Amino acid sequence: MKVFVLALTVALVAPEFVPGKTYEYKYEGHLLGGLPEEGLARAGVKIESKVLIGAVTPDSYILKLEDPVLYEYSGIWPKEDYRPATKLTSALSAQLLTPIKFEYANGVVGKVFAPAGVSEAVVNIYRGVLNILQMNIKKTQNVYELQEPGVQGVCKTHYVISEDSKDERIHITKTRDLDHCSDKVYKDIGMAAFSDRCSECVSRGKSLKGTGAVTYIMKPLASGTLILEATSSELIQFSPFNIVNGAAQMEAKQILKLLEVKNTPVQPVEADYLPRGSLEYEISIELLQNPIQLLRITNAEAQIVETLNQLVSLNLGKAQEESPLKYIELIQLLRVAKYETIEALWTRFKARSDYRHWMLTSIPAVANHVALKFITEKVVAGDLTNVEIAQALMTSTRLVTPDLEAVKLFESLAMTPKIQETPFLSETALLFYGSMVDKYCVQHPSCPAELVRPVHDLIVKALDRREYEQLTIILKVLGNAGHPSSLKPIMKLLPGFGSTASSLPHRVHIDAVLALRKIAKREHKMIQDIVVQIFMDKNLEPELRMVSAIVLFETKLPMGLVTTLAQNLLKESNLQVASFVYSYMKALAKTTSPDHSSVAAACNVAIRILSPKLDRLSYRFSRAFYYDTYYNPWMLGAAASAYYINDVASVLPRTIMAKASTYFAGVHIDVLEFGVRTEGVQEALFKVRDLPEDADRITKMKQAIKALTEWRADPSRHPLGSVYIKVLGQEIAFVNVDKEIVEQIIQFATGLDVPTYGRKALDALVSGYTLKYSRPILAAEVRRILPTAIGLPMELSFYTAAVAAASVELHATVSPPLTGKFNLAQLLNSDISLKADIAPSVSMHTYAAMGVNTAFLQATVMIRAKVHSVVPKKIEARLDVNKGYFNLKFLPVEDDESVASAHIETVAIARNVEDLAEAQITPILPAVPLIRKNSTSINSVMSLPENSSASSEILSVNMRNPIINNFKLPRAFAKKFCIAAQTFGIKACTEIESRTATFIRNSPIYAIVGNHTVHAKMYPAAGPVIERIEIEVQVGDDAAEKIIKVINLSEEEEILENKNVLMKLKKILIPGLKNSTTTSSSSSSSRSSSSRSIASSSSTSSKTSSSSSSRRRSKMVDLNDLIEITSQTSSISSSSSSSSRRSSRSSSSSSSSRSSRLSSNQELFKMNFTKHHIHQAKYLSNTLKPKVTVLIRAIRADHKNQGYQIAAYYDQETARVQVIIANLTENDNWRICADGVMLSRHKLMARVAWGIECKQYNTTFTAETGRVGKEPAARVKMAWDRLPRGMTRYAEWLSPYLYRAAELSGVNQTRVDNEPKEIKFSVSVANETKVNLVLKTPKKTLYALGVPVPVYLPFGDTASELVAYQNSLSDQISYMLTKAHAAECSVIKDTVDTFNNRKYKTEMPLSCYQVLAQDCTPELKFMVLLRRDQTHERNEINVKIGNIDIDIYAKDNTIMVKVNDVEIPESNLPYQHPAGSITITKKEDGIILLAPSHGLQEVFYSLSDLKIKVVDWMRGQTCGLCGKADGEVRQEYRTPNDRIAKNATSFSHSWVLAGKSCRDPSECYMQLESVKLEKKASLLGEEVKCYSVEPVLRCLPGCMPVRTTSVAVGYHCVSLDSNMNRSDGLSNIYEKSIDVTETAEAHLACRCTPQCT
Repeated sequence: MKVFVLALTVALVAPEFVPGKTYEYKYEGHLLGGLPEEGLARAGVKIESKVLIGAVTPDSYILKLEDPVLYEYSGIWPKEDYRPATKLTSALSAQLLTPIKFEYANGVVGKVFAPAGVSEAVVNIYRGVLNILQMNIKKTQNVYELQEPGVQGVCKTHYVISEDSKDERIHITKTRDLDHCSDKVYKDIGMAAFSDRCSECVSRGKSLKGTGAVTYIMKPLASGTLILEATSSELIQFSPFNIVNGAAQMEAKQILKLLEVKNTPVQPVEADYLPRGSLEYEISIELLQNPIQLLRITNAEAQIVETLNQLVSLNLGKAQEESPLKYIELIQLLRVAKYETIEALWTRFKARSDYRHWMLTSIPAVANHVALKFITEKVVAGDLTNVEIAQALMTSTRLVTPDLEAVKLFESLAMTPKIQETPFLSETALLFYGSMVDKYCVQHPSCPAELVRPVHDLIVKALDRREYEQLTIILKVLGNAGHPSSLKPIMKLLPGFGSTASSLPHRVHIDAVLALRKIAKREHKMIQDIVVQIFMDKNLEPELRMVSAIVLFETKLPMGLVTTLAQNLLKESNLQVASFVYSYMKALAKTTSPDHSSVAAACNVAIRILSPKLDRLSYRFSRAFYYDTYYNPWMLGAAASAYYINDVASVLPRTIMAKASTYFAGVHIDVLEFGVRTEGVQEALFKVRDLPEDADRITKMKQAIKALTEWRADPSRHPLGSVYIKVLGQEIAFVNVDKEIVEQIIQFATGLDVPTYGRKALDALVSGYTLKYSRPILAAEVRRILPTAIGLPMELSFYTAAVAAASVELHATVSPPLTGKFNLAQLLNSDISLKADIAPSVSMHTYAAMGVNTAFLQATVMIRAKVHSVVPKKIEARLDVNKGYFNLKFLPVEDDESVASAHIETVAIARNVEDLAEAQITPILPAVPLIRKNSTSINSVMSLPENSSASSEILSVNMRNPIINNFKLPRAFAKKFCIAAQTFGIKACTEIESRTATFIRNSPIYAIVGNHTVHAKMYPAAGPVIERIEIEVQVGDDAAEKIIKVINLSEEEEILENKNVLMKLKKILIPGLKNSTTTSSSSSSSRSSSSRSIASSSSTSSKTSSSSSSRRRSKMVDLNDLIEITSQTSSISSSSSSSSRRSSRSSSSSSSSRSSRLSSNQELFKMNFTKHHIHQAKYLSNTLKPKVTVLIRAIRADHKNQGYQIAAYYDQETARVQVIIANLTENDNWRICADGVMLSRHKLMARVAWGIECKQYNTTFTAETGRVGKEPAARVKMAWDRLPRGMTRYAEWLSPYLYRAAELSGVNQTRVDNEPKEIKFSVSVANETKVNLVLKTPKKTLYALGVPVPVYLPFGDTASELVAYQNSLSDQISYMLTKAHAAECSVIKDTVDTFNNRKYKTEMPLSCYQVLAQDCTPELKFMVLLRRDQTHERNEINVKIGNIDIDIYAKDNTIMVKVNDVEIPESNLPYQHPAGSITITKKEDGIILLAPSHGLQEVFYSLSDLKIKVVDWMRGQTCGLCGKADGEVRQEYRTPNDRIAKNATSFSHSWVLAGKSCRDPSECYMQLESVKLEKKASLLGEEVKCYSVEPVLRCLPGCMPVRTTSVAVGYHCVSLDSNMNRSDGLSNIYEKSIDVTETAEAHLACRCTPQCT
């Protein structure tokens, strides 16, 4: 016993191998992948060998494999056995039998050494054996944790040590958590760089999870401990939909069992043993090997040529079904080729266009240094076109594996002179360079700042040269790179952080803030500190602050910062900013995605702090929208956000941004984002193009401006539109559309030589044009490589490749042939024939694989999806414009044509490079159903997998079999859907067949497993042989010659108009008649029967009306009579209307009383329609020839007619159109008859009947206009006698949804029994901007009163105003649009109602002009001045537009108008300026001036009030007493120097145009000046003197006030000994801060002495 205790102490130190001895073990390791249940297929690898271990030195050991055998597996587990890979074992035997050396001390494996001839893949197999020997034994603990190195990296490891004193054994259990590794070995290729890990998503579910365990049985010896047996098991589970819902797994097991200890040492081979790393797995050539196919590459160049030849020949105009896989093979071969090989191939094939584009799409997809070097050299040499360069750059950026060399190659490519000389390529290359830096930094978080140093240098150069467009590009590059070292250069461009930032354009500030978005993902705290300062600075542009808010919220703000923003919004003066942030918080408060859960909680608190009034702002204010959905059980979600940013309350926003994102398998991907800036676009569309810059205009405008104290012009908006697009979080393209680009486009369009190019195109078509095009693409390559315990790599991969092709053959003939230059008129006078054979096709393969992937062996479980589509079509067309003839022919379906097919299968594949012919491919789901072994019910068995182990091999024996073996596999689901067009001999079918594993577990991954097939095919329909399908159109006098089937229709039914009149007469004669329908007949018995039915219907209707009325009275207001339309054409129709109303009133007294109660809310619609009761033939075909004949027919082999004939007739005298559609088949009387007539200028009627001889079904449409009171109205009515049951059933199903949608939209509804077979929709004009809508259905009446419309309707005043634009429809539309969205300001005496609808009262000075409204940009498009005359104290205005002055004033209660001091008599109105853009006319009791193209929609002047309207695109650019028209009511009192005045009077006085002297002819004897505070003041205990920082209105020197008022103004105070006084302080006093606010005396009227000068 004492010996055992001593041995245990030794064992706790480490196992040892005694020098001079050889320890022989039996080793077995296998790796299996698939679903955990038995009875399904798996794929795997097994290694069997003897392992010999011996000591070379005390710390150096040798390991050798003896008799190694490799096995591969693909079959139903555990039914089938492993198959020896004899040829592969033989090929690798030399490497496998070569011993390796390793360091080993205290149970820890150190460095590994092997000869150069042993590949890294074989060394990794050795590492798998050494991984078992790795043990970190602690002397004093039996249970402990540590981070232990292993094959998979340094991972969390848990040890449990126990002793068996009876058997003298030590048991050690070691478990490894592969999800908690401080240094994990793995390799991501593809999407890893374009996705962000969602840690919150992973905390709720896992998509990839791994664990391992090793148990040791050790025997203590006197010299140490001996490993008798070690068993290792490892399980890695993966599912893109959360592993708790079922997952595929890779299971590794290793057994190392001691056989014997020999006294002879193991001898190493005679070779240099080179250091090969440590125990950690080394990823090597598996990067070059795709897991989809295994290639034996002997001669890369020859194999590339062979594959390229196959791709070109097989896809010449048609995508061959297996081409995508062949394309992936080509990429695989190119990846192992040397640069010289690729260069030789390019030299050989570059001149052949069919080979050239295949190479240029394949080489960038190689995505290694060789490909990048090739592209760079070809760009420098000028061998590639600009389009080819852009495509190569895009593909390389997406697929290339990022490392330092790749980044440097992209940098050199972006700086290449060939790239730099083309702006488009330069911008594209720089953007992709930034993307490559980002990809590298994602995989190497400590990426050096030198990578973006060249871009930082470009910023310095752009600033020095003032190249602001270049600065924008550079900021976008830094935004793509997202490197934290770029923060400092970007901050220099931000206002408040950089000294030069204030001089930069506003759009540069915007781009600088947006460039911080990707940096925020790495340094979110740092970005929060910067961006929140920008947002809090209220002196900055609102748009900049809103963009800052976007960046701020993307950093996932903490609760404290969100609360800070909410508190700041309570005092926010800019409503645009407040609306935007409030809407963003409100949207985020509803989020369900895990990564925004904390922000959602914070926003929920914030919106309770904020005022709900912000939620009621109109659509003109900025908004943020965010919506997401996330399903936790599947770890699947999507999100969409949109930002509507406006800096003024105009219709067209300044910026729109939208982004779509997805959550998948624990990552977050920004799939697509785009943004559009529309700054100045609206103005560019509507304003006058070129304002005259003559001296007169400049003098009048600018002299007036000089009179304003400290006036500052707003920056002018330069017409600019820009668009950017981001894909996978990277900006790939953007364009700025400014004046220069527009001029270039116009120059290109006008300079295009149309005759020359047209002639070339026509000659090519006449001689025959053939195009056979194919285009491959590797759309996705996503891989993750992980090491397993046995030393073989496990790979998760996803590939998508596609080949699109098209074959186009065109041949045209022109008769007579064109002579000379191309002339379109001559071409249209020719007979043109065109034959076309078009066959587009596409083939796409998608692969998802999991398993072992090496250069010599593959054992994977794979999902293969293949989609193939071919749509061949031959067309012949003929056009003869002179004869009005057009013919189009299609060839029919001859045999079974597969239009599209899709096939998905899940298989287990095992293959090795030495025996590819014997590759094993087994469907995961067995094709042959298994037989049920016992009577276990399906329900009980399906519950087992939920609670059982994920690995079937770890299950006990009695738990294995019941899972699958007791099932009889279900049959495949199969369904076929067909639709046939017998007329044209075509039958289309879709066949669906599916077998899934959902009978095991109903989860997404089990639904995918199996086989799924979809086929879409076209067949010839059963029946006669169809030679072709033909469409003929004949217009004009020859249309009758094309008639095949003569339609002889009887005249037994009354005509449309007469039937309408008879129905009205019946309603007069029989009160209460409601929609009674009778069929006319020539027999008297039928008529009498009809009369009886009408009487009966009348009685029933009366009863129904009474009962329904009482029901309605108890529920809701009845608005059935809200709109009543009557015709007053004749006395008969008039009496009919009144009789109908009397009968309606007598039918229900309650209805009458209710009508009287609601008389104030109801309107009586009286439409006066002119009737044309013209007796004419029912069918025009009996009297007229058709104007148009259309034949759509199938040409049969037996020459019988089959198809449809459309004949259109037109009677010009009666304004009647008739269309008859007939079936050409003999004895087929089915047809459609459509009859339309214009009864008057106010009424149109149409009747559509169909069925046998057009007598089965019919409906009538009536459209009429009239008036409601004095306002115009229109009504559309649809009535029917009989409709197909399917149509009515669909209408019944749809109507509840429509009613519900109407209710949600705020439409009022009432249940009313209207006409049972009629629908009426009425629209009446409420005013020029609103309409009333009423819809009557058989069971309900829906109405909405006062519905606004987006334009001013051409009625009333607008109609008279449009007279000035009667020669231009576009100008009329523009006027109605601008008027609808114009901002209005009004002045009534001393009360001003601003553009922002804020009303204030002020005291106006006498005889001095004030700026009422003006264009505050340097363009000075208009100015409206207001003055109150001193004699009568009436308002008069002066309007300056362009180079004219317009004075409008009152004289003896008459309004006078002067233009440039020339009086315009009232008789000469309307007056239109010769330029045509200014109109002056009378309106009601005043004068109106219209100049919308100058920004001034209208100015209305009357004796009582004054109104000004500015167009929508001028919002935010006006100033004066009416304000800026920007919606910011909290900043309304903005003075000329951009301060916010404290009160209305001070604000009003700041816009006075001061007089120059007391001899001023304008009689304005006042000026604005800073005044000194008269009373003593003290500040902080010190006596001071104060001067007003706001100008006060005072009389000029030599004048005295006759009327004054008190105003509150702000004062700036200085010490008494300061030398500031009025003379030297006024130059900058208005810039000073406000220390105190006191009242001052302002002068309103002055009188000057005769002696003043």
